[in-house]
Amino acid sequence: MPDALTRYRSPDEDSARWQGFAARPGDIVISTRSKSGTTWMQMICALLVLRTPDLPAPLSELSPWLDWLAEPSTEVYRRLAAQRHRRFIKTHTPLDGVPADPRVHYIVVARHPLDMAVSLHHQGANLDRSRLAELTGQPGAPEPDGPPPSVEQALVRWIDADPDPRAELDSLPGVMWHLRDAWARRHRPNVHLVHYDDLSADLTGQMHRLAELLDLDPPGPDLVEAATFDRMRARADRLAPDPAGVFKDRRAFFRNGRSGQGSALLDGAARVRYRARAAALAPPDLLAWLHRDH
Repeated sequence: MPDALTRYRSPDEDSARWQGFAARPGDIVISTRSKSGTTWMQMICALLVLRTPDLPAPLSELSPWLDWLAEPSTEVYRRLAAQRHRRFIKTHTPLDGVPADPRVHYIVVARHPLDMAVSLHHQGANLDRSRLAELTGQPGAPEPDGPPPSVEQALVRWIDADPDPRAELDSLPGVMWHLRDAWARRHRPNVHLVHYDDLSADLTGQMHRLAELLDLDPPGPDLVEAATFDRMRARADRLAPDPAGVFKDRRAFFRNGRSGQGSALLDGAARVRYRARAAALAPPDLLAWLHRDH
């Protein structure tokens, strides 16, 4: 009997929607934390599956975010059922909240948590929260008192915060919860871990590796070029994950994508505190793979 799934809920997500989804052999589930390479991996899968840089529809239509409450689940299921190519589906749910199916491939992209947190801070300023509340039926967030924190202040607060990881998956405990679960499954033949820094350093090699793992033809140079950061940013109108208009500026979604920016913002004491927090939340072998010495 399969293990019971963990249910993850937030004001705009509900992982229970996975239980109404009919999987097919060959489906690809892209499971990441926010700002950790989700859209990049969706684009890579789109290029490997569809074999053209000129996608037939916006990326968010081809690869919907299944657990997002801004779109009715019946519409998402209908759109996916109509697809005849291999499907590649986005989720921010950890793998213990997604049905495990040996016929399905699961890709988990990891990014250095400090870099993810910096990108998440900047994305927060780009969200139209009134529009998001309207779409999800949630009350709008109150206006903050005083000026927003600087990115350095926000990063230190993020390191020190200690919420329930299941309730706040984009917290440091939540990031490590997601990755720790995936790390424990990494030896399964249909679970594939990908590091953001490896995509940055060797996009060609990583796309060839993924093509082999997914039993797809290797990409030509035109497909690799279409997955570069600059090319994706230039096509933000069709590639940014914004089907419902919740971003103030779609190009700002692709801000810079650099690695190492988070650590560079911290002083020595804060870096030591981060390392101690991370060591309490994840095993040494995962941290060695995740941190890459920066």
